[in-house]
Amino acid sequence: DELFPAEQARIVQLLVERVDIGLGGLDVHLRIDGLSGLVREMREAAA
Repeated sequence: DELFPAEQARIVQLLVERVDIGLGGLDVHLRIDGLSGLVREMREAAA
């Protein structure tokens, strides 16, 4: 299954708190509460 671009953007906003780019690489900081919310939504949709 594929997600529409708007839904992809919404999921990224829920999951990603911050992205730091430097000479040493890329650091992605995730939102734990966003992950919990996404899991909850997926469970509700599957029920």
